[in-house]
Amino acid sequence: MTASSSRSDLERLAAEIRACRICLEMPAGRPLPHEPRPVLRVSTTARLLVAGQAPGARVHASGLPFDDPSGDRLRAWMGVDRDAFYDASRIAFLPTGLCFPGYDSKGSDLPPRPECARAWHERVLALMPEVETILCVGGYAQRFHAARLGRPIAKTAKVDAIVRGWRDYADLRPRLIPTPHPSWRNTMWLRRNPWFETELLPELRAAVAAALSD
Repeated sequence: MTASSSRSDLERLAAEIRACRICLEMPAGRPLPHEPRPVLRVSTTARLLVAGQAPGARVHASGLPFDDPSGDRLRAWMGVDRDAFYDASRIAFLPTGLCFPGYDSKGSDLPPRPECARAWHERVLALMPEVETILCVGGYAQRFHAARLGRPIAKTAKVDAIVRGWRDYADLRPRLIPTPHPSWRNTMWLRRNPWFETELLPELRAAVAAALSD
């Protein structure tokens, strides 16, 4: 397959995904409580994949991944500005659930819809051969990608433990780098765990710099 044909295949697949209505028409359980708006940015040349959980309400409105305060913190972790962050030729975004899942009874985001990964992810990833590092933001992304790379994570494992064991995934190809979600809700966790900034973030920034290099 040539580079141009692979790029065309991925562009067609991304267009098909953006028109997806599986969670309304063939849902696994309750249907999505609003109109779907799958959010992804992919390319055949991206070397870093940011795999989050699912878009929030603000991202659902804008259609741009991490277009919210969480994105500001994530960019600071990665050491990049908005222009580099949204350069799809270098950095791709494929959340575990592609649409905003809605809120639970307490006003928190529901888990990512399961239909997305089942229907689309392997097909997308097969057309992204240059990805060297997957930044797994949150437990759902960490479990999904670790399992597909042959190193499954126990369902009972907490994100705290997964992130603390980040070195356990450094030998995978693509390499996985797990982080907590950059939400304000995790501010206290970050204060209690200064090793995250002194030990893990330098590794993350080095991986990002490599993805952005020529």
